[in-house]
Amino acid sequence: MRFPLKYEEPLFRPPSEAYSLIFQITKGCSWNQCAFCEMYSTKDFKAKKREKNIEDIEKTAALLPDTRKVFLADGDAMVLSSERLLEILTLLKTSFPKLNRVGIYASTRNLLTKSPQELKELHDAGLKIIYVGIESGDDVVLERNKKGETFKSTVEGLLRAHDAGIQSSVMILTGLGGKERMHSHAVESAKVLNETQPHFASTLVLSFPFGEKHYRNRLGLPFELPDKKELLIELQTMIKQLQLKETIFRSDHASNYLSLKGILNRDQEKLLGQIEFALNNTGSLRPEWMRGL
Repeated sequence: MRFPLKYEEPLFRPPSEAYSLIFQITKGCSWNQCAFCEMYSTKDFKAKKREKNIEDIEKTAALLPDTRKVFLADGDAMVLSSERLLEILTLLKTSFPKLNRVGIYASTRNLLTKSPQELKELHDAGLKIIYVGIESGDDVVLERNKKGETFKSTVEGLLRAHDAGIQSSVMILTGLGGKERMHSHAVESAKVLNETQPHFASTLVLSFPFGEKHYRNRLGLPFELPDKKELLIELQTMIKQLQLKETIFRSDHASNYLSLKGILNRDQEKLLGQIEFALNNTGSLRPEWMRGL
């Protein structure tokens, strides 16, 4: 039997979903306005038809009945109604008896369209983790980049999900404030992490898949990316401000010049020591040609 799923490229998933079965229940991103993001710029947002979701799940279950992890794509499938998501989650649960986790990309904007009770029902139906691009805790940086979120909406959305039992994996985009807002971007990003206490947190460095000029045009403002050392100083500033209890932290994406792994704040001093060493030994940083591989 042929594999029944046909994906509309490009298709993205978080690193921790590498071995998950992916169902593309939406196409593209419901917001798709962020100045820094090109992931879904070639797609118009569309929700896949209900009948097609059901067909995809039922046919795939016949081939892969022992599936344990599922990821729901595309960029912000959380925009679907709670009723629609519950139907999908319930069908996944009955179709894959060994399923123990469903993950999804989510914006806090769309988390806030769901009531606490609705989020609890989604969790109980199998939604165990959400992946949220916080990007920054600095409202000025968020507004300039047309993120459609604020410090306040980010905190409220994540806490609502946590109260429902849903874990979060969040991302901060190093360099997003440019040289002008390096410090405020670092400090406010630390604050948003402290307020929300995510289960997992990571950093990526701002990249320009279509060139820096293209990004500046989308931003509509002057912008200068911090250099390697400044990016490390920004990260150092953020980590110094963190007051986390048991967040698993990663800075190992290919875009980063320095790979860091630890649990915060338990490993705070160790990570700061690694950054300090890198600042004094820039030859130890990931070379430019390896970034993005």
